[in-house]
Amino acid sequence: MKKSAFFLPAAAICLLAGCNSSANKPLLTDEIKYVDPFIGTGFHGHTFPGATRPFAMVQVSPDTHIMGWEASSGYHYDDNEIYAFSHTHLSGTGIGDLGDVALLPYSGADSIKPVATFKKETEKATPGYYTVRLDNFGVDVELTSTDRVGFHRYTYDNPSDRRVMLDLGHILQPNWGHKLVGNTYTEINDSTVEGTVSTQGWAHFHDVSYRIEFSEPFESVTRYIDGKSNPDTPPVIKTDRDLKLHYKFADSKEPLYIKVAISMVDPEGAAKNMTAELPGWDFDATRTRSADIWNNALSAIEIQADSTVMVNFYTALYHTMIAPFAYQDADGRYRGLDKQVHQAEEGYTNYSVFSLWDTFRAFQPLMTIINPELAADWGKVLVKGYEQGGILPKWPIGSSYTGCMVGYPAVAVLADLACKGLADSANIATWAEAGAASSVYRRDLADKFKGTRELDLITMHPYYKEKYGFVPADSVSESVSWGLEMAYEDWCVSQLAAKAGMDSLAKAYAAKGEYYKRYLDPETKMMRPIMGDGKFRTPFNPRYSAHMKSDYTEGNAFQWSFFAPHDMDNFIETIGGKPELEARLDTLFTTSSQVDGAEASNDITGLIGQYAHGNEPSHHMAYLYNWTDSPWKGQERLDYIMREFYTNAPDGIIGNEDCGQMSAWYVMSALGLYQVAPGIPVYTLGRPMVDRAVIHAQHAPFEIEVKDNSPANMYVKRVLLNGKELDAPFISHEEIARGGKLVFEMSDTH
Repeated sequence: MKKSAFFLPAAAICLLAGCNSSANKPLLTDEIKYVDPFIGTGFHGHTFPGATRPFAMVQVSPDTHIMGWEASSGYHYDDNEIYAFSHTHLSGTGIGDLGDVALLPYSGADSIKPVATFKKETEKATPGYYTVRLDNFGVDVELTSTDRVGFHRYTYDNPSDRRVMLDLGHILQPNWGHKLVGNTYTEINDSTVEGTVSTQGWAHFHDVSYRIEFSEPFESVTRYIDGKSNPDTPPVIKTDRDLKLHYKFADSKEPLYIKVAISMVDPEGAAKNMTAELPGWDFDATRTRSADIWNNALSAIEIQADSTVMVNFYTALYHTMIAPFAYQDADGRYRGLDKQVHQAEEGYTNYSVFSLWDTFRAFQPLMTIINPELAADWGKVLVKGYEQGGILPKWPIGSSYTGCMVGYPAVAVLADLACKGLADSANIATWAEAGAASSVYRRDLADKFKGTRELDLITMHPYYKEKYGFVPADSVSESVSWGLEMAYEDWCVSQLAAKAGMDSLAKAYAAKGEYYKRYLDPETKMMRPIMGDGKFRTPFNPRYSAHMKSDYTEGNAFQWSFFAPHDMDNFIETIGGKPELEARLDTLFTTSSQVDGAEASNDITGLIGQYAHGNEPSHHMAYLYNWTDSPWKGQERLDYIMREFYTNAPDGIIGNEDCGQMSAWYVMSALGLYQVAPGIPVYTLGRPMVDRAVIHAQHAPFEIEVKDNSPANMYVKRVLLNGKELDAPFISHEEIARGGKLVFEMSDTH
């Protein structure tokens, strides 16, 4: 768009205008054919290819990587061995956990822990289905699932040697502090077993109960405790040791079927989940049902584009529908963050695995567009976590807060829901209270969480912020990143308080939202660390990074000097106006990509200059050109990022997927939209990659048409909303939610 962008003053934030458009005929009927679950399983994407359903508890997938950073999801594309097929996984994270209740079929092996080998050409996956051939065992494996039940089909070359290992000592990343702390196991009969596995790791408290049903009785079972078998070991076992069971089945040419239901409450819950979701044994019908469910979910956005974009887009959309996952049994029971079992009130579903520091930026805003009811439900879950434990969750896994990453980003999610009319209006005061309580140092909770990973929730950063108005770099690490994010999040608290009519709280937190200015150094034009004496740290190297030890989280000064999303007008004025912002962005994208420091963060990937698309703090930066007189520069950057950093290959995601954030960025950007500041219900426009899209928004379809779109035509000539030309690259959330039509006219010149 050639015209200059204008700034959005606070009074104009909620300008709402739009018109309804008639429903469009479906563009597609089989979206899953464009999804490649192997995209992101290579490089550092850390995704998994196994079978799951949208936001489902069970994610049954092969575990090929047990230890190290690349084991975060349990799978890495470069591997050719499979240790087991387990039922819970994390998608795209930088830390590993889960990998619960693991099975491995085998023949001919004489080992307590057999390991399978496979060739990549036999491995196939589509949403809801995975298959592979285990070469050394001569077994064809197929996996599908319901929400709470994994379904296995094993076909053996040798019908007289059909064996299965149940590995109840299997965990991911044991070298990173993940350990087994309890195991109970009971043989109900010769085709049904159940029990509970307890582990501690990233999730300090994690219990998974299971019920396993075999399609035929096992002839024999060998029970191993810490690698030792004993004929007198009873069929009811309680131990804190490694536990493995080896089952042998009768001679048969028929496939062996196994159903594994899990519960985060107890084995009775797992049994009820089995009965509710998969009482029969029809594998193909279950697989077909999963495909239907995925097609329906993915049709929330229907697009037309070239084949490369189609695969990138629908695979990305698929990856945005894996986490958070439902963490509640079919009977409504769930284990809360207080570690107690609760009965959900009608209409409530508990969820877990919120990668909030990552996902507040694009994933959560995307869901407010395509699934607003679910997005609102997640807000209720976050506030429920506050009610159960006294603080908003931060990277909750299972029944644990974990406290991982910077700030208290749940308030950004809540503020965005509130500004879009998706908040629980009857309890908005509680939302504001939760945000305020989570923004200060809590000695009471420090004592409560002592000795657990959840103590990471209670750092000293908020203490210093409240005491000094900044975080001293000589007192705690990552001071600048914490200071900047807390300023934005305190502004989010002010928005919640204002919605609740809590005027004094709103005013106080609005003032804290300006604390980011304290880090702005006019000399270096960077967000710079401040020492306890109030002076900037010297010497200062803006390229320096030391993971978890320096002044910046997973980055350096270049990647953190553009974070004031809630206050862009004042930020730009403070640094010297639009020309200065443009000059700083130009430097960011064109300077050397050298990162200094022997312990530089591995998360700094996808570099264009010092812009690092492989990590979330950079994700809004190309769009900041819309606040300058040269939006076309951002369009060039966006075109490059989407073409070079998202590809139809296993290494096609340039950094950790992070539970949908990397993919949500692509989905939004391919549509030509991005929300720079969750909490301000406005999207800025970029360079769309689709030719046409229909978003099934809250009230009516919202259509996007991109005229003269091509690789050469990367520049936006003009944009029309409902037939009226926009004079700036911004539209409101309400304009999308109400339905309408957005037309981009593209050109090869700017």
